[in-house]
Amino acid sequence: MTTKTPAAQVERHTCPKCQAPAGSPCRTSTGKVAANYHTGRFALVPALKAELAVKTPADRNPGKPWVVREAAPEATEATPGAAIRIGYARCSTVGQELQSQLDALAGASCTRVFSEKISTRVKERPELENALTLAREIRAAAPGRPVILTVVEMKRLARSAAELMSLSATLQGDGIQLELLSGPLQGIYDPNGAGAIVFAVLAVSAEVEREGIREKTLEGLEAAARKGNHGGRPTVMDADKLAVAEARRAKGESVTAIAKALGVSRATLYRALGEAS
Repeated sequence: MTTKTPAAQVERHTCPKCQAPAGSPCRTSTGKVAANYHTGRFALVPALKAELAVKTPADRNPGKPWVVREAAPEATEATPGAAIRIGYARCSTVGQELQSQLDALAGASCTRVFSEKISTRVKERPELENALTLAREIRAAAPGRPVILTVVEMKRLARSAAELMSLSATLQGDGIQLELLSGPLQGIYDPNGAGAIVFAVLAVSAEVEREGIREKTLEGLEAAARKGNHGGRPTVMDADKLAVAEARRAKGESVTAIAKALGVSRATLYRALGEAS
């Protein structure tokens, strides 16, 4: 049995279930050599954690009385490598700038940074999904190295508290850490103990703050509308164009010709004439 076989890697560890020492196979409750190594034992080998079973080699005599073999050197814990940071930056509109976030993520030594200009109201954010996919791939390929998703602030990840808590739970389940570069929870987020409570409170507070801003914006737009100031793009058909269109239409000119002369679409002209009648 070479040292590269799964069985050899397993036998470098003492079994936490049957207490078989390093160098010996697992044993059953009746004192015989087990046909498979106990799950808790081969799970100690990172490369074998996903395996459903690791069989005992034939030369270990499965089913025969268990005997103590010469102990193999115990496996030493692998020294974790440096953390791998995946950065994510987001802003809601094209007019907003991303550079300050990108600079902060670069300063945090992110291996790769994903960014997009998209509202958190949009359920599918492609670059966030790409960042999460890469983090999971790195986590699987390098189980001994911490993988961290880094963002400048909490609101860059989600809009609602429920969505933020769900994403946090997903990251935790995938073994990916979350890092915030600013705010009350600056640093690596600890999902246990008081950290989870503070995280939930801040998530709800951020959601309430966003809703407050939204309500004030809508109130401002309504107040401006009452004064005759309507937001949005200026109308294509003003009063002068409408007067010209009506006059030419009264002379029997076609809608297509009038629309072309005024530089508007036929649909716009039809709508304006309909509203005026």
